[in-house]
Amino acid sequence: MKTLTATQLRPKIGSWLDRVLKGEDIGVTWKGKIIALRPVEVHSDDYVLAEYGVDEASADKTLKRAEREIRRARRHGRVTVFKGTLRG
Repeated sequence: MKTLTATQLRPKIGSWLDRVLKGEDIGVTWKGKIIALRPVEVHSDDYVLAEYGVDEASADKTLKRAEREIRRARRHGRVTVFKGTLRG
């Protein structure tokens, strides 16, 4: 593992993060400890559980209901695909 100080990391953080994404082990020393830089997966359902304080079963039930409503709206032509641009 390559270790750096925060001062060494700061000016070239983008290039160090690129190296992490390519699989290199990089650690940053901070207050006598080494903190590993690693990519992580972010799951939107984790966000829902934390943000809204619901349990997993309630979140799943709500998601399934929303998916049914979207499918029904598509069948009846009430939902269309956006083909424009967000830039003015």
